[in-house]
Amino acid sequence: MRLEVLHVPDCPNLTPLLERLAEVTDIPVTTRVIETDAAAERFGMAGSPTLLVDGVDPFGDSGECSVSCRIYRDEEGRMVAVPPVDELRAVLGQSGPAEVLSAWRRRALPLDACEQEVHRAILRRFASTGRPPAPADLDELTAYSGRSTADVLRVLHELDAIRLMSDGGIAVAYPFSATPTRHRVRIADRVELYAMCAIDALGISPMVGEDSTIESVDVTSGRSIRVVTRDARRTWEPGGAVVFVGADAGGGPSADCCCDYLNFFADRAAAEAWVGNHPDVPGQVLDQAGAEELAARLFGHLLAGDNNFPA
Repeated sequence: MRLEVLHVPDCPNLTPLLERLAEVTDIPVTTRVIETDAAAERFGMAGSPTLLVDGVDPFGDSGECSVSCRIYRDEEGRMVAVPPVDELRAVLGQSGPAEVLSAWRRRALPLDACEQEVHRAILRRFASTGRPPAPADLDELTAYSGRSTADVLRVLHELDAIRLMSDGGIAVAYPFSATPTRHRVRIADRVELYAMCAIDALGISPMVGEDSTIESVDVTSGRSIRVVTRDARRTWEPGGAVVFVGADAGGGPSADCCCDYLNFFADRAAAEAWVGNHPDVPGQVLDQAGAEELAARLFGHLLAGDNNFPA
């Protein structure tokens, strides 16, 4: 594996990135000074600093090549100057599936203000009604930007923040699904909806700041699994239930390559039996505390401070 960091002269964020790389790997890292936009285009620097792994930018969704400063996201979705340590571990293949998933979802967060506003509006509508807004319902939010709603939704789709249907309608806005899944969630006594996977289902309550009830099944036996959240405390039935976190090694959007593999199991033995029968799906079994922590990390910040969900 070849690691190279591209940066502008005297970039203040070069040293922090090199220090974080040294923390997660002993692979030698070379650096290259980039002084013009033409050089940035030639070598692939999408802002300073840019990490290349075997010549490829693993965070390549950040924008056009230039000598500007680069922006990344931390674990709470805030803009930061260098990638978080767990995300570096993920792109270097030195972390577990939970950390990979966390880094994956963080890279899907929009940076543009209009895209952020539209994304939050979609999540609020799901949380309020169990259904996504129609694209036309979002026109008022995109009008000021000079961009069409279709263009904003396309960018969110490409980021994998949402998934679009062939007709342009919204099929998924993680953690929500517009179509039935095996993970049904009731938010307080307001609305019933569907989550894309077990971790997504667990993430809904911390995201919306309300109680919830999750109804799911063990995919090996069909045994019912129920997770009730009341006043931020969860009760699992059965008491030994766990969650498997994994992904198809082929890669792709979360909805295609990992959501079907993030499931509840009635107990660890059932999960490990499933893992043994699916050696092609890398992953790990999380206990209840680990699954809850991961879900809150992925989704708890998306609507932070916003518990107003108008229909």
